[in-house]
Amino acid sequence: MGRTFNTAGVCIPEQNYMVDISARVDMIIADYIDEGKYFTVNRARQYGKSTMLYLMEQKLRERYLVVRLSFEAADEMFVSLYTMAVGLLRKINRVLKKQDIEPSLLDDWNQPVSEQFPFDDLSERITELCSHCDKEIVLMIDEVDKSSDNQVFLSFLGLLRNKYLEQRQKNDRTFWSVILAGIYDIKNLNLKLHPGEEPKYNSPWNIAVDFVVDMNFSSGDIATMLQEYEADHHTGMDIAYIGRLIYEYTSGYPYLVSRICQLADERLAGTEDFPDKRSVWTQRGIVAAEQMLRKQRNTLFDDMIKKLVDFPKLKRMIQDILFCGAAFLFEEDNYLISLGLTFGFVKENNGMVAVGNRIFETKLYDLFLSEMAIEDTLGQTAPIEKNQYIVDGNLQMKLVMEKFYQHFTEIYGDSDQTFVEKQGRKIFLLYLKLIINGTGNYYIEAQTRDSKRTDIIVDYRGRQFIIELKIWRGSEYNQRGEKQLFAYLDHYGAETGYLLSFNFNKNKMVGIQEISFDGKRIVEVVV
Repeated sequence: MGRTFNTAGVCIPEQNYMVDISARVDMIIADYIDEGKYFTVNRARQYGKSTMLYLMEQKLRERYLVVRLSFEAADEMFVSLYTMAVGLLRKINRVLKKQDIEPSLLDDWNQPVSEQFPFDDLSERITELCSHCDKEIVLMIDEVDKSSDNQVFLSFLGLLRNKYLEQRQKNDRTFWSVILAGIYDIKNLNLKLHPGEEPKYNSPWNIAVDFVVDMNFSSGDIATMLQEYEADHHTGMDIAYIGRLIYEYTSGYPYLVSRICQLADERLAGTEDFPDKRSVWTQRGIVAAEQMLRKQRNTLFDDMIKKLVDFPKLKRMIQDILFCGAAFLFEEDNYLISLGLTFGFVKENNGMVAVGNRIFETKLYDLFLSEMAIEDTLGQTAPIEKNQYIVDGNLQMKLVMEKFYQHFTEIYGDSDQTFVEKQGRKIFLLYLKLIINGTGNYYIEAQTRDSKRTDIIVDYRGRQFIIELKIWRGSEYNQRGEKQLFAYLDHYGAETGYLLSFNFNKNKMVGIQEISFDGKRIVEVVV
């Protein structure tokens, strides 16, 4: 059986197509582990943490004795100090038995643990092992935040911290380097965050250095995985272009990158639309894979929905960014921003808070709009009239704009300015989504989204439509917006653009008009 794309568990180079992160692994070893540093690898769910630890372990075995553990499904260990000590001794023993360790060291390691002073016993075992082993020992613990809200675990961190400090003063021997991997950064937030609780910052893990290695994949990184695949399958794909396209959707989020590739290879290739592998590794194939990904249930999206329910303030912040163009300065010490960063929902972009990637952004739009659809009157009219908007499989975008103008004026024409400013763009997106849903796709151009302007790119059966939504700020501002949209049409190679303006002037001129310039035209709707 040949290699496959993998999105479940650790990726194995001999079995899976993988991004080449060997240079990153070498850098971590040189800058952190060889220097004897303790650090935490905290990244969002399914960010490649376990795979990175596995690859590091394989490389480190050349010079170190590596003890790699996981706290996944280890809840019984955290009942008391005694069970924690016994559980760690058992776990580490299983690792040591697979390596070339002197039998006498294993015998000493497995002696019964004192019930009165279990952590003192554990400390002594660590000292003896590290003192008599012929290699320095590196300890790795994955899924470390599974019990980071447990006082017993914090006591274990305190033990490691104390031994680290004593070793630096040459009063003890302990692990040369310790790597803890999980979602939460226990260096700063030692207790797992629960809804309604205040964040806590008094971690005993303040000996850890900051881990600043970027674990996102670049388009070039993605290309290394595609090159491996292409060497086996000879599809003729444009590797550099497909790598850039996948990056545009994912911003290099490891799970999303691999999942798009996996769906293209395993689910789309061989279908009626993509009869072979050559046809699927194209722009149309990657777009189809991205759409399929967003429609599927997976643990990443399930966790996203749960976190938004648990943290309504975080949800409101993201909604304000998406629908209102709200601008928030990126300050990692801000509780909500730190929370969004921890979950991978947001990132820093030119000093401001932005949604983490285009897939998350569109998924969040879909989620928020589906919640709105239940109550919105205008949104409920779109699916009823859907058939008239599609002629011979082609989306009639001009008709969509005309009908939106008609329905919006009838239903919301007398609404106040505050309501329309907050809800207008959301109402249009809902209307649009219900028409193109299942066949078309849309995304928001983040670089142009602010409180006054939003640019929407619609893909429908290989054809792109450019729509600008904006708040009317006077005729001069409106003319500037028209020029920007004409320039945008040039960028996308489109001949027609669409401009939806929300105008709050008392003497406003509502309606629909067409503006032509240099062979291109804009259909402008003013409501």
